[in-house]
Amino acid sequence: MNLNTIELSGSILAKLYGDLLVAPGETSLPAATPKTTTPKTAPSEATPTPAQTVPAKTKLPGIRPAESVSPKTTPPEPVPAETVPPVTAVYRFLGKNTRRISIVVQSPGNAYLPDDQLAFLSKMLEACKMNIGDVALVNHASAPVVIADFKTQLNPSIVILFGVGPVDIRLPMNFPLFNIQPYDECRYLCAPGLEELVKPTDEGKLLKSKLWVCLRNLFNV
Repeated sequence: MNLNTIELSGSILAKLYGDLLVAPGETSLPAATPKTTTPKTAPSEATPTPAQTVPAKTKLPGIRPAESVSPKTTPPEPVPAETVPPVTAVYRFLGKNTRRISIVVQSPGNAYLPDDQLAFLSKMLEACKMNIGDVALVNHASAPVVIADFKTQLNPSIVILFGVGPVDIRLPMNFPLFNIQPYDECRYLCAPGLEELVKPTDEGKLLKSKLWVCLRNLFNV
């Protein structure tokens, strides 16, 4: 048999050259693209799929995220100034203030006065037909007198200052010694300190005489 004259049927040719032969009227197909295999990566390095991607938070107008909203705090209500009572000094005094006569002395280191000065003051009051119970004796050295608070507590009609000046008790004026000064429904008398008046000297006697003249006019004795 001649190999050049062997005729092969269509079914045999199809089996042998199915991928290479093109039937009449058919268009040749492009050669198949070989499939490439993507190497598998570790789970930690894998690109997240759309199902795994967390969508970004969308900000809506007028709505703040819940976690950024701070809790509302109510500010404390201010206390009206008129509800706070003013602080007024309270003065300790010797006597009962029955005649609303205040005697202000300057005696550092003593509750009120040393014995000799207290004895002189008692004799002075007796000469004016009074006693220590008729007055209120206050030591300016122990509790500095402010006349506004002083008048609120003791309501004096007469104030005698021994060794204390008018400006020391916050009076809006100044006046000399041995001068009776009326002011704001009260009469004031300013004299030297009692330690000067009790001295057994000519100067001490002169000061006592000047004081006596003022006391006679002040108390009508």
